Amino acid sequence: MDLALLGSAAGFALAACGTPGPNNMLLTSSGTRFGYGPTLKLLLGIMLGLQLLMLLTALGLGQLFLLWPALQWALKVAGSGYLLWLAWKIGRASPPVAGESASGMDWRQGALFQFLNPKSWLMAVSAISGFTLAGEQYWASAIGVLAIFLLFGIITGHVWALFGMHLRRWLHTPQDWRRFNLVMAILTAASVLMIWR
Repeated sequence: MDLALLGSAAGFALAACGTPGPNNMLLTSSGTRFGYGPTLKLLLGIMLGLQLLMLLTALGLGQLFLLWPALQWALKVAGSGYLLWLAWKIGRASPPVAGESASGMDWRQGALFQFLNPKSWLMAVSAISGFTLAGEQYWASAIGVLAIFLLFGIITGHVWALFGMHLRRWLHTPQDWRRFNLVMAILTAASVLMIWR
């Protein structure tokens, strides 16, 4: 792959994976509530799901949106509904109690979530269509794009998870937790607005 194209793909991956969105809100919330171990499992699930989504896009799945525009609309509706349900669950979560089992969303749920997350679809379709080369270099460039997204996804996912773990130090009372959950719920719900812009 051309170095300039690699650099552009890396910049896009950093912006796409690092900016606020449903995945990063989940990682921050999980890091705050459950700590590093369960959040690492969620992060690995998210990255596995995103890699699978990007691979399927490279195999031609993204073309379905061009053939059937109603499919894109259906994904937006399903993704928006799921995100609003998730925001409601986060907003209604009770403050953690001593001895609470640290579980949260597991890696399988994180992986499956990518197929309902419109931001993940947008990243996958944009990355594969924008940074792969035609002809014999297609698969080499597609694998390069997947590797770049894996690297930057893990790095930025850790940043959001560690940010959540750091926030926990400021949450001392049940009221602090309720406020935090409400803010995370609002941010998660607000990501729905990005879908319909």
